[in-house]
Amino acid sequence: MSEKKENKRKFKEQLKLNSLIFLLKTFFIIESFLLKIKHINYPEGQFIFSMWHCHQCLVYGVKDKSKFYALISASNDGEIIAKACQCLKIKSVRGSSKRRGVAASLELIEKLKEGNSAGIMVDGPRGPKGKVKDGIINISKISGVPIVPVAWASKNKTFITFNSWDKFQVPIGPCRTVALYGNPIYIPEDITKEDTAKWVQKVEDEMNRLEIDLKNNYDKYLKS
Repeated sequence: MSEKKENKRKFKEQLKLNSLIFLLKTFFIIESFLLKIKHINYPEGQFIFSMWHCHQCLVYGVKDKSKFYALISASNDGEIIAKACQCLKIKSVRGSSKRRGVAASLELIEKLKEGNSAGIMVDGPRGPKGKVKDGIINISKISGVPIVPVAWASKNKTFITFNSWDKFQVPIGPCRTVALYGNPIYIPEDITKEDTAKWVQKVEDEMNRLEIDLKNNYDKYLKS
């Protein structure tokens, strides 16, 4: 491929990327005025939100976004999401288990030690769905910041579930949701590799419990 054709291809790709970022930013800004979130048991102090990949739009509900970092994939899709999140004043650390994983973990630990909070999609970026990966355990152990599992739900028709691997959920238009937060999980500094699997299961069990709790008590929480 000639240099001219290569430059033209790169220009088209960047134009497409910028267009998608602009559209997503516009959507995020509009939706921030239309979305209503009922918080149940929102944590105090520092935390690391443990979220399923399908619930990543929960970052709308972070109360102090100026001190919050989301761990977002280093892929092109992640670039679109990270840039769009800037309009919500949410900062990001880029990386995943498959790309830039160690560097991203170290960077996020540094942000936590500076007093910030964070959010991690624990079954991302490509699944398997509903299975917690151990990265969040190691980050919590080293930083000393507790893990707070969180889930959300809505009965509104404007709460859309996509037919993707993670069954991604997003509010589109006026929407009322309930976000349910679990109790903080503190990871001991001295856990071994063998212990890590037990803590992964503990986080996963709590996240599943929250989803069952929301299913059974959604109306009560919404009215509380």
